[in-house]
Amino acid sequence: MTVMKNLGIPKRGSACLVIIDVQQRFRGAIFEFGKMSASVSKLAEAFRMLGIPIIITEQNPEKLGKTIPEITNELGEFKPVAKMHFSCCDEKDFMKALKATKAKDVILCGLETHVCVLKTALDLMKSGRNVYLVCDAVSSRKAMDSEVAIKRLVHSGVFLTTVESIIFQLIDKAGTEEFRKIFHLIK
Repeated sequence: MTVMKNLGIPKRGSACLVIIDVQQRFRGAIFEFGKMSASVSKLAEAFRMLGIPIIITEQNPEKLGKTIPEITNELGEFKPVAKMHFSCCDEKDFMKALKATKAKDVILCGLETHVCVLKTALDLMKSGRNVYLVCDAVSSRKAMDSEVAIKRLVHSGVFLTTVESIIFQLIDKAGTEEFRKIFHLIK
């Protein structure tokens, strides 16, 4: 009997997007912040259009500010999860929000790859979830920190993806009205 390994194919009905700490105060400090935040914005808009749950966290928002408007403008009404722990999973409000989504497939993006994103990804894997890291939608202050964290996550079993790839995987079919609505984000 052949045992099939998890191939990293997210299921739309059991997926959610977690946007980690893309806040005002990081704007001048993060490597290629503009590219990363544009990618996160695309994800937010696509997931909203697809009706897939989105959870946004903010690390110590009193000191680091709120989530940047380029992202929040895509979402309309939302309530971010304020946190002090580096791992989102160590925050009761985050775990409550995650449980409410019933997500088995968690798509991660945000800041910083080697701190909050890394720790959250590992904890989500410990909890038995499939974790997808959107590599063009994460960053750190130093490029090397992000690169090393991504390598570590690969060795830990996290599935790497890109904005375009994850959107197409979740749409699953061209030629539909849904595809036409979202296609403008990726062309």
